[in-house]
Order: sequence, then C-alpha cells, then structure tokens
Amino acid sequence: MSSPKRLATLSLLISLVCTAVAAAPPEEAPADSGLGGELFYQLLVGEISAQNGDAASAYSLMLDAARKANSEQLFERAVTLALGARSGESALSAAQAWVHIFPTSQQANRYQLQILIGLNKISETVEPLKRALAQAKGSARIAVIGQIPRYFARATDKKQATVAVEHALTAELSDATVGPAAWATLGTLRLMAGDVEGAANAARRGAAFNTHSDEVAALALGLWDAKSPAAEALLQHYLARKASPEIRLAYAQRLLGAQRGADAYEQTVKATQESADYADAWLVRGSLEFQDKKNDAAQTSLQKYIALRTSTEADAADNQRGLTQAYVLLSQIAEQAHQPAEALAFLQRIDSTQDTLQIQSRKAAILAQQGKMAEARALIRELPEQQADDARLKISAEVQLLRDNKQYAQAYAVLAEAVQRFPDDADLKYDQAMVAEKLGRLPEMERLLREVIAAKPDYQHAYNALGYSLADRNLRLPEARSLIRKALELTPDDPFIMDSLAWVEFRSGNLAEALRVLTRAYTARPDAEIAAHLGEVLWALERRDDARKTWKEGLALNPNNETLLDTMRRFNKP
Repeated sequence: MSSPKRLATLSLLISLVCTAVAAAPPEEAPADSGLGGELFYQLLVGEISAQNGDAASAYSLMLDAARKANSEQLFERAVTLALGARSGESALSAAQAWVHIFPTSQQANRYQLQILIGLNKISETVEPLKRALAQAKGSARIAVIGQIPRYFARATDKKQATVAVEHALTAELSDATVGPAAWATLGTLRLMAGDVEGAANAARRGAAFNTHSDEVAALALGLWDAKSPAAEALLQHYLARKASPEIRLAYAQRLLGAQRGADAYEQTVKATQESADYADAWLVRGSLEFQDKKNDAAQTSLQKYIALRTSTEADAADNQRGLTQAYVLLSQIAEQAHQPAEALAFLQRIDSTQDTLQIQSRKAAILAQQGKMAEARALIRELPEQQADDARLKISAEVQLLRDNKQYAQAYAVLAEAVQRFPDDADLKYDQAMVAEKLGRLPEMERLLREVIAAKPDYQHAYNALGYSLADRNLRLPEARSLIRKALELTPDDPFIMDSLAWVEFRSGNLAEALRVLTRAYTARPDAEIAAHLGEVLWALERRDDARKTWKEGLALNPNNETLLDTMRRFNKP
C-alpha cells in the first residue's frame, strides 16, 4: 500500500507533467510538458531520497533537475528540501541559482533575502532589497518598503540591518513620492536597534515630505511607546486633517494609557465623523461613552457598530468578539435603566462559545436582581464542563454571584464543598477565607489564610489579606506590617498592597508615612477603596476639603464600594 508521503510525491510529479495540459484549451491537444522520462525518474529518485532521510542526495538531484527543466517550482522544492534539512548554505545556493535563471522572480528574490537574514549575512541583503524595490511599481513599491522591517525582525544585529537597509533605500530616501515610507521604514529599524533619537530624526525627515503620511504616523506611534518627546507633535500634525481611522484609534489607545480619557474620546469622535463606516471606531467610542456614564450616546454608538458589523462580511473571530462586547455593554445599559427583560434580550443575541460562562454569569446576575436566585444559580451550574478547568470556573462564577448579592452563607457552603473537591486549589481556599471574614468568622479566616501560606509560600494575596485584616482591627500591628511587607516583596509596587501597608502605618499613628504611601498607591491606581483610606488619613491630618474631594472622586469610580460608603457614613459625609 502506498504511504501518504509517496502519494504526495506522485501528486507533485503528476502536477509537473500536467501543467501544460491544464493551460491548454480543452479542444486542443495537450502540450508537451518538457519533462522527459530521464528527468521524471530523477525527480522520483530525489523525492524518495528525501523521504528516506537522505536530504543531501534529494537536494542535489532536485537542484540539478530544476536547472535542466528551468522550473521555478523545482527550484523552490530544492530550497525547501535544504531548509527542511537545516542546511542554510545549501538553501542559499539554490535560491541564488533560482535568482540567476529567473532574475525577475519576486518569489526567488524573497527566498534569497530571508535566507541571507537567517544566516546573519546582513551586508549581503542590499542587492536583494534593491531588486525587490526595482520589481515593484506604483503603490506596490510603498508596500514593499513597508514590509522590510518584518524581514529583519529576527536579525541578531539590528544596527547592521539598519545600515544595510539605509544603503538599499538610498534613492528612495530622496524621492518625494516614496520618501515618507522609506524614512518610516528606516526609523522603524532604528527603533528596533534602540536608536530612539535616530528614529525620531527619520520621522521628521519623512514628515518633511508629507506630514500626512500614514507610514510616518505609524512610526510616531512607535516613538510614543518609546517615550520620545517628538511623538506627540508628529501625531498632532498628522491628525490635524482627515486621517486613517486605525491610526486615530491606536493613538486613542495610547492616550487612555496616559490617563487622557477626554483626548482619547475626542479621537474616537473624529474617527467616526471622518470614516462613518469604520465599525471599530463606533465600538471604541461607545465603550468610552459608557465608561463616562453617557448611556444614551453609548447606546447610539454601539447600535451603529452592530449595524455596520452585521451588514458586512468580516473576519468571523474578530467580528464575534466585537459584537459580544457591544451586546454586553448594551445589556449593562439596559440594566442600569432598570430594564431587565431588554438586558437579557441583548445577551441572548450573543453567539460565542468561548464567552459562554461570562454571558451566563451576566444573565444570572440579572435574574438575581429580580429575586430569581435559584434560577440564576442553576443557569451557571447547568453549564457543561468540557475543559479541565471548567468546573473551577463555574464555582468561582457562582460564588461571585452569591457575594454580589450578599448571600455569604451560601457562598461559604459552595466554597467549603469546592475545597473538599479540589484540596490543592489555593485560590478556592483563599476565597473561602474572604467569605469567612464577611460572616464575621475571623479566627476561621486566619486559619484558612495560614493554611494557604503554608501550602503556597509565594501566594502574596494571603499575606496581604491577613495583614490588612489585623491592621483594620488594630491588632498585632508589627505582625501585620511584616505580613504586608512580605506581600510587597512578592509583588513590588502593587497599589492594593501599598494601600494595606499605609493602613498599618495609619493604625500605628504614622500619619505622614501613611499619606505618602497612599498617595503613591492612589496615583498608580485610582480606586474607590484606596480613596476611602486616603480620605480618612487626610481627615485625620485636618485636611477636610482634600478628604471630601478624594471621597467624591472615589464615588465617581465606584458608587457602590462598601468601604468607601462606610467611611463616609462614619464621618457623616454622605
């Protein structure tokens, strides 16, 4: 019986013989493929040699056959045989022979370029680069220039690669038409080599040809990531006119990372105004509007996104991810408007198997708000367990549902059963300890946390939780400080652990140190609970206006945070 590999070999040979036949009209006699019996036999022996592990013989036979037949397909086969045998030099020889016989073959030139880079013969890439540029015409030339950094992404010597590319692009760097793309490519390579100032200079040179070049703007985004002062000005010049919506959204993403939400939103608005049919801009705009509690505007933007996505064909995975996000946000808007039936209807429209647990959890939350807790829990429990971790994820979802609805006793029962089922799961035992605290079972909480620490000494959450619990009750403060410092050793600069440390200092009477640590934590992560503690320290320091301002900010972040609400009630500042 023929093996699959033998069948593949025969298939290749038959395709070579039949190339001319396929090209001829049906009524004409088949053309001679030029593949004589001797050459056919040589190919067969070469393929059999390859299957038997004799890569050297297979390569030699195939390269000789390629030369005799003047066949690009056989040259490519010789190259791939050498690459499969990890013989880079042989692959290069075959690629060079291929280029010599077919000097206008883009595929042959591409193979030669990539093999040279793989062999770290960077200085020899100049000629293949020049050929690639010469072979491309019109807009295709800009595309070829833009692909160059991808070829050199794995080059070990990025500086040498930059020199080679600059040499190859000499003519293009002074050309008004392709100059922006050429300078952007050179700047990207300089960034890859760690030369940020050189990259910024390249961006400026490219912008001198055309401030509205997409390629220069993309380089400016890379400069932003590298924290170059030149990035902002370059982007502002580019964005002053109608711009690529992809670049506007990429810039908006970076503005969000820089805590410049208003500026980010402005970019999404401009993107939807300039490119009204660009769906992703509407999704990002709607998401930001929802975050800013502009629910009516968010609903309009999200519906626009859905209309665009469902009316055009797009990549199925990306399309579904975006639609899932849009429907979830619309469901949350309906929830906030006290429209549970509509909220559920939006979730019902989601068709995503990978998000099943998340969607069912959202549905369960809505049912729970209607007082249908048994139905809500069943919705989660009845989910199939197809992956090894599914059972664990379902438990966490059910516990979160119960905790959100303050049904701590039921949550504790679920966790107690889960810990029996998964005794080595530190996360479950930690969650059980946290629910025990909610039930006022503090000795039990401490016992469980110490068991977690004993079983998993690098579990920072357990050290932090135990230390904070002691500090919050003003008990064993030196031990609390030691536990929290251990957590910080395991996760340096974590804002929530810093918050715990500050609380120990506050309980110890070290108000100045508490303020310093809390200010740092709140700056790193604006959070309602940290705001509650920072406000209390400010109040104790007689900075009442600052305390009120901080609490107000915390309420804007999360109006339902229990710690913040309790703190404000204690100081009679609702």
